Amino acid sequence: MNKRVKVVIGATAAAMVIAGGAVAATASGGEDDAPLTGSAREKATAAALAHVGEGTVVGTEVGEDGVAYGVEIRLTDGSQVDVKLDEGFQVIATENDDDGSQNETGNADD
Repeated sequence: MNKRVKVVIGATAAAMVIAGGAVAATASGGEDDAPLTGSAREKATAAALAHVGEGTVVGTEVGEDGVAYGVEIRLTDGSQVDVKLDEGFQVIATENDDDGSQNETGNADD
């Protein structure tokens, strides 16, 4: 092989390794606290709002606290909750973000 072919093969192999790493990071949930984008953001925010009712989405995260997705919502009463979802956009926990009267499942403390 001549030198030019070796350089092209080497550059192509390096690009494939870099691309493979990016795909692996995305598949494993990516970096914590990275905001959701695209259809994942749309699905997560729709599921979170359907769970808590009316409110305003003030933030989203990938891989937040060991779950697939996190959505922060300011409710109409001014309080804020974190809704945690699994990979299928199913709500697995709701936490009051204001240290108020909700527990991990969103139920009022007795």
